[in-house]
Amino acid sequence: MYHSKQLPEKFLERLTEMFGVSLFREIEKTFVERCTTFRINTVKSKKETVIAALNQNGFKFERVSWYKDAFILKNKSKRELTDLNIYNEGKIYIQSLASIIPPLVLDPQPGEKVLDLTAAPGSKTSQIAALMHQEGELVANDNNKIRFFKLKHNMEALGVVCHCEERGTSDEAIQNGRWIATLPSVARNDSWRFSLRMEYGSSLCREFPLYFDRVLLDAPCSAEARFIAGEPKTHGYWKEQKIKEMAYKQWGLLLAAWSALKFGGILVYSTCTFAPEENELQITKFLERVNDGEILDIKILKDIRRLPIVKIWKNKAVNSEVVKKAMRIMPTKDIEGFFVCKLRKL
Repeated sequence: MYHSKQLPEKFLERLTEMFGVSLFREIEKTFVERCTTFRINTVKSKKETVIAALNQNGFKFERVSWYKDAFILKNKSKRELTDLNIYNEGKIYIQSLASIIPPLVLDPQPGEKVLDLTAAPGSKTSQIAALMHQEGELVANDNNKIRFFKLKHNMEALGVVCHCEERGTSDEAIQNGRWIATLPSVARNDSWRFSLRMEYGSSLCREFPLYFDRVLLDAPCSAEARFIAGEPKTHGYWKEQKIKEMAYKQWGLLLAAWSALKFGGILVYSTCTFAPEENELQITKFLERVNDGEILDIKILKDIRRLPIVKIWKNKAVNSEVVKKAMRIMPTKDIEGFFVCKLRKL
């Protein structure tokens, strides 16, 4: 039986302090295993083809109101979905609904230069490539070797590239990955350039000063929204010190991402955690530091229920524009909690 007390007590106290007792009671019911959700990979397929295959194999699904290419599986298991040809051919991709949102907020356009700074395993990278219609330049980076090669595999499987060839010696590539894509046959033209990098964000961004039109920083975080009550492996690592450690890492990545962004460019920052230190207070501190940024309204996704933005935390006030314009997603049985904000470099 589900019981929120199976989660860290201090975490539950913090949630109550953030949102009050009434909202806390709603949120605490969502720390459960969620339904399988997936999206059509429009790089390789069309909605009609996917729906026909699902119907033919007896799959029932619910369409997501705010994104026409996303679906919620209703009657079969994830394993049964992954047995389908449309999955193994890369025509669909299993992805949490919250994970779909940051690329939609980023809104990358064909022909632009885009950076996915912490990209693995590639859910958002492949979605960005599709939204760009594989026109322009996309750089995807992750400094973790295991995660990097998962990213590389997914980009090949999903048709973002045919394969990626390393630049430099083998030892150099493993230590400091520089991988340039070979284009897939369906997009073989001179208007698409895709590269994979395995570097620390600060090192990579020094190579691209004021270069990108848009940067996605789906930041490493304490992942509180992914806790499952009764499954210690999802939350056993948690402590307030972890929040401080992640906030420190996020700060460095934010500054690096900003340095690589053009004037007039867009940066989207997102996390899958509730901690204000990693969200509202992080962006408040960042806007105070850079002096050349503004936070923008997120005008899409009207159908998604939002949690209130925290206005003050541990006696630290949150920037009033962050309170008005940042987005917190209310978790449900279908979607996890998420924090998203959209910044423009002036």
